[in-house]
Amino acid sequence: MSELKTLNHGDKFAHVSVGALSTFEGKQFVKDATGATSCEISFGTLPTGASIPFFHSHRDNEENYIILSGSGRFQVDDQAFDIAEGSVVRVATNCDRNIKCTSKEPLVYICIQAREGSLGGYTMTDADVTERENLL
Repeated sequence: MSELKTLNHGDKFAHVSVGALSTFEGKQFVKDATGATSCEISFGTLPTGASIPFFHSHRDNEENYIILSGSGRFQVDDQAFDIAEGSVVRVATNCDRNIKCTSKEPLVYICIQAREGSLGGYTMTDADVTERENLL
């Protein structure tokens, strides 16, 4: 199991890491470590042939799975389909879901969970271009 490490934090940010994704194992939720109030993010890995040990659904939150490496199968209710590195799968509320690794390498993914229908302004509709000294 990989361990989440807090690297840096301030009044307006938190910087945490699960370490190298190539060696990441298990499942790690990050909400508590980052202090997030809008969504839950988790990193997960599944070894060859493994699946999440249960189907599950959410009453209020949709989930977005981003496949970082490996390949597998994803099931939503009675529909199953192939997934691979680069796949993004959004799953609505009140439906069953599961994921299985079918590749020789582990399936590594990020899951972002947020209240369905809560996205208001985003990207440029929620952003202000500001002037600041660039310290990068």
